[in-house]
Amino acid sequence: MRYTHRMQTAVLKPWISPDEYLTFERTADVRHEYVNGEVYAMVGTSRRHNVIMQNLSAVLRPSIRRRGCESYTESVKVRVEAANAFYYPDLVVTCDSKDDDPYVVHAPSLIVEVLSESTEAIDRREKRAHYQMIPSLCEFVLIAQDERRVEIYRRDGQEWTHATITEGDATFESVGVTVTLDDIYA
Repeated sequence: MRYTHRMQTAVLKPWISPDEYLTFERTADVRHEYVNGEVYAMVGTSRRHNVIMQNLSAVLRPSIRRRGCESYTESVKVRVEAANAFYYPDLVVTCDSKDDDPYVVHAPSLIVEVLSESTEAIDRREKRAHYQMIPSLCEFVLIAQDERRVEIYRRDGQEWTHATITEGDATFESVGVTVTLDDIYA
């Protein structure tokens, strides 16, 4: 059991299993992420955040579909088995035909998170480290919403490389698509 101190009182915070989380999440009014037995409510996004995701999704989807891949935005979970976690990325792409769970992507190729003031630290540290544990993941992308900046973490064998794009095009090699920053930030 875990304990959280709040206003100098110990509050019992029960651990829940992944199966309990998944059952609960199917009927929850608010989305929650799950990390090693603990559940965290998700906050809403800004209009700018939403526009960036719509722009990116609209550009990626036709090419992704031609490659036999599927993309999902914001309301489909990704399972990170090695970290005992479930996250709701802003965009996830899977190209594995056996990845057929109706609620959870288990074998993502590409994951995108749009940074916000309230989530940036978690996206950069916890989620990046956890996502990079997924064997199928080829690229993890962070998109700033307060400036034109796209950061791409790309698997290169056993190592991860990092590129920051502030002008021109961003190439998502995992799905064979190049997108202009003008299109992302339109």
